Amino acid sequence: MQTVTVSPKFQVVIPKTIRESLKLKAGQKMSVLEYDGRIEMIPDREIAELRGFLKGINTDFERDADRL
Repeated sequence: MQTVTVSPKFQVVIPKTIRESLKLKAGQKMSVLEYDGRIEMIPDREIAELRGFLKGINTDFERDADRL
């Protein structure tokens, strides 16, 4: 686990190893939310990046009768 410091302007620097592993870019937008006493930052992705991310998902399951 890495530690960051909150600046007087409430800014933090995301460590380089995390930026690289998530492929973050300067100026990229992120959604920020408070969840169960912690801060979560979720990178916004271009719609083109999401193409094919469900490829291979198993859709063979039984549906409720009212959901057909």
